[in-house]
Amino acid sequence: MAQLKSWSKYLARLAEAEHLLELTEAPDDPQTRADLYRQFQMNFALAYFIYFQSDPLHPDWLPFLNSVFMLQPNPDDTYFIAPLRGDLRYRLVGERGSVHLLTLDIGRGIMGTTDEVHPPLGQFDLDDLAIDGDGHFEVLLSVQRPAGYEGNWLPLHSEADFAMLRQRSYAWGMERDARIAIECLDPPIAKPLMGYEEIARRTDELMDYAGRLSRRWLTHMQQLRARIKVNEFEFFAFGGGLAKQAYWQAIFDFGPDEALILETALPQTHRYWNVQLNDALFNTLDFIDHQSSLNGHQAHVDEDGCFRAVIAHRDPGVPNWLDTCGMNRGTAIGRWYACSSEPVPTLKRVPLADVRGHLPAQTPFIDEREREKRIRERRIGAQLRRRW
Repeated sequence: MAQLKSWSKYLARLAEAEHLLELTEAPDDPQTRADLYRQFQMNFALAYFIYFQSDPLHPDWLPFLNSVFMLQPNPDDTYFIAPLRGDLRYRLVGERGSVHLLTLDIGRGIMGTTDEVHPPLGQFDLDDLAIDGDGHFEVLLSVQRPAGYEGNWLPLHSEADFAMLRQRSYAWGMERDARIAIECLDPPIAKPLMGYEEIARRTDELMDYAGRLSRRWLTHMQQLRARIKVNEFEFFAFGGGLAKQAYWQAIFDFGPDEALILETALPQTHRYWNVQLNDALFNTLDFIDHQSSLNGHQAHVDEDGCFRAVIAHRDPGVPNWLDTCGMNRGTAIGRWYACSSEPVPTLKRVPLADVRGHLPAQTPFIDEREREKRIRERRIGAQLRRRW
């Protein structure tokens, strides 16, 4: 039987994560240490939801990597995870809403709960379901379709232990979020109180989560630094990412009076694309109060069909400013989803004062008043999206 340990022993487990500083670029830098400690606290807060909010017999959607939990979420996505079991039956019921993309992933091993990275066990676009004229739908998840069942059905892999909803927004605050409930069809309706042994078991597992999640992405950054040159994009496979999605990433590095010009052709057809900035620990930069990301709806596209953005510490007065929030070094990540081609963007390092000389003459000028208006609209749009 699982036994509760003394609280001091649990805290000692948490303290072991401090050695992860050695995976960073600057372990002796006070700011790096502070940022990592903040990341640990963020991960620890997320861990409570994962280990205590619900269970496979009585599932409920928990917020995952949304807004506050900033370890590499896509700013356009909100993620919700529910625990389940591959040998049980589940029903999803709700309304589609009007978010740009609504997907369901079936997987094994919620990110951070295990050192292993498992490939998805099923990925489904919920727009492929039969949805009525009012946007309502119902879908059954089970290993096999029941005999004679003619409604919406999705296969549930026998090894699955979670489902993840991804709501992807293009026009922040203008689209209606989906409203979806999940229930297990097999257990009794009544949910028992959590007993001593169960609390002890979950507490023991929770204590390793903060360090494990940070280790995964700090190792990713360490490998990235060893593999690629700064200010050059590469394509990469994202464990647990969408199958229809190609990811491109680069380490950006430039001085306070410089900027990077990001340039790319756009696929002829594209269901979705975006770009975002992260810090050196792989935390997504503040995307609510800063324009640190842009998607295909938000971005200005030049007359030649290309997307050009300026990554800079200060406002260069262009529509496609990607705000580094003062970070001289970090990562830029982009996505092509269901696109007809997958071009590789480029980065050009230039003096900040010369930015306009590297952009088309028709590039609009954004003054301080217009920038404030756009940031205010961004802030409101972000808050109108469901994140909790």
